[in-house]
Amino acid sequence: MALARLKKVCLDALEPEQLGRFWAESLNLDWRPYPHGEGGVYGAAERPVLWVNRVPEGKTVKHRVHLDIYAEDLAALTALGARILRLEGDGGIRWTVLADPGGGEFCAFRPPAQPRIPLAHRQRSVVVDSADPVAQAIWWGGILGVSPSHHDGFSNLRGVPRMPFESLDFVAVPEPKAAKNRIHWDLAVDAPDPLLEAGASVLRSPGGDVRWHVLADPEGNEFCAFTEPGTA
Repeated sequence: MALARLKKVCLDALEPEQLGRFWAESLNLDWRPYPHGEGGVYGAAERPVLWVNRVPEGKTVKHRVHLDIYAEDLAALTALGARILRLEGDGGIRWTVLADPGGGEFCAFRPPAQPRIPLAHRQRSVVVDSADPVAQAIWWGGILGVSPSHHDGFSNLRGVPRMPFESLDFVAVPEPKAAKNRIHWDLAVDAPDPLLEAGASVLRSPGGDVRWHVLADPEGNEFCAFTEPGTA
């Protein structure tokens, strides 16, 4: 049984309008700015595929959490402001590594020959660098109520309710987490206590203009828990 329900995937940005428009056009979706300067990338659903937060600090280290997308044309991405960091085939990789206008790394995959989803859906996965991807997938699977799958070098969760990407992937990396993640997700919970009992830690409790708990998973990845009784 799930302990929480996904609300949305969030990106931090110095310039939400710039980054939001980039991701909307890259994913063939719509950018909807909000009056306070932030905004969402929307498809047909009422929930955003991505929410772009305004933050005062810029990117300083490689993204610990990044996005994988499907893309037919790299030139279209670079025309929107992406930079190619590593091409498909370099070292045997099956994807191209790019940076968005905010410097955030992401990976572009060729669409599958027989896609499981409509080609217009370009959101492949949210990827989390991990010291122990198996343990991470098991932990998050317990939180979100999804059974993990384990593969050579990574583990993942498919079919996460309300997740606008195909999967949540945990990949093995040798380096430790070094800074606050610039991509995180928000959860809806009846109460934060079950998450803490499962092994989450509190980074910030509600107070002032913050109405939610800022928590961290067992490897220190930040996420937000909103108390919405009856929604988990």
